[in-house]
Amino acid sequence: MPFGIVKLNDGTEMPAIAFGTGSSLRGKDATEYVEQALESGFSHIDTAAIYKNEQTVAQAIRETGLSRSDLYITTKYDGGDIQEAIQTSLSKLEIKNVDLYLIHQPFLVENNLEASWQEFEKIKEAGLSKSIGVSNFKLELLQTVVKSAKIVPAVNQINFHPYNYAEHKSLLEYSAKHGIITEAYSSLSPITKFPGGPVDAPLAAAAKRIGASPVQVIFKWVQAKGVVIVTQSSKKEHLEEYLAVADLPDLTDEEIAAIDEAGAKGPPQPASRNQFVTCVLGGYLLVRVLYEGAKWLELV
Repeated sequence: MPFGIVKLNDGTEMPAIAFGTGSSLRGKDATEYVEQALESGFSHIDTAAIYKNEQTVAQAIRETGLSRSDLYITTKYDGGDIQEAIQTSLSKLEIKNVDLYLIHQPFLVENNLEASWQEFEKIKEAGLSKSIGVSNFKLELLQTVVKSAKIVPAVNQINFHPYNYAEHKSLLEYSAKHGIITEAYSSLSPITKFPGGPVDAPLAAAAKRIGASPVQVIFKWVQAKGVVIVTQSSKKEHLEEYLAVADLPDLTDEEIAAIDEAGAKGPPQPASRNQFVTCVLGGYLLVRVLYEGAKWLELV
């Protein structure tokens, strides 16, 4: 089953899962990995000027032979003259327009936010990007954009997972009110960055019920929040695992609430220096006791 699409507030449609070329692919040749993602079934590629691999995204698309109409391409502005920036990205991507163009970070435009957004509106009006949006914008800044916008942002892409859901709840509610789709990167942080935390138990319980992996349960949870997934892997089996989420049963309201509540407790805290020293000394003493005990047994 296809992963599905979401309708944006400008009437266009976007695939509900994307393969990202940031993170471990940043500054690297992404050709092989983008090609693998496209062959696995991804149709939405999320790249950015700062990732320094837009040209290799274009190369991967050429090598797969897919037509432009079969693909959804997102890229992001990373400073400088906005009109020049979009033209540079289009040249590197070897296309006439992108599907979605985002302001990558608020600090790039904070000093001149209204004028910068007007430049983005010109990009959409000129047909250089079908949709325009923002990334990493918190509630107050997004509200500022919306108040003066002629064209409301279609998307806000943020770091989003169960451990930061509580702090983003108001942002998601405001976005939904204005038809702004939230995209999530780093959704797998509870597994990749914060293992052993409170979220592990409800993930495992839901995974057992629906016959899925904890990774897939996180993606089902993200979907339940009405959020689009941006993810990445160098391994084909993981990409297939992600896409298979479309065929899994939905989480129950109780399972979603359990993940929410566990996430609100926060991720596991790293061990303090004192805990580390205590652990090391404890280990040393245990080894010493065993060593001395062995010596004593030899004497007996």
